[in-house]
Amino acid sequence: MIPGFRMQWPITSELAVLRERVHAFGTSAGLYGQRLQDLVIAAHEAAVNVLRHGGGRGSLIAWRDAHGVSLDVVDAAGTLTEAHLRNARPDPDRGGGVGLLLVRTLCDEVRVEHEAGSARLHLRMRTTPQPR
Repeated sequence: MIPGFRMQWPITSELAVLRERVHAFGTSAGLYGQRLQDLVIAAHEAAVNVLRHGGGRGSLIAWRDAHGVSLDVVDAAGTLTEAHLRNARPDPDRGGGVGLLLVRTLCDEVRVEHEAGSARLHLRMRTTPQPR
């Protein structure tokens, strides 16, 4: 895969297709094993968040560089905030809250950005060791 080349897919209710695409992308970007599975799970959970709690539509943008892979999960409604991400905790009474906690736990970097009325959840997984 060419570093910097971006792939983009719509977020729809066909999450199995999205997982397959992210898996293929991650594999071609050099992820394998648990790191690859973590990327797929994080992408799935972020997409579910868009479908259930956001505007119900969005897109996933994926690219790689020399140090890792990035996914931007865009919620067209712009409802996700940094506070949602920071305060993500499972809520057994409502049966939610696990998705963003998983995303935060599985990825090396996670942040929320807002632009033009949409929210962009940026996920990053390193493919090279972190300097100490």
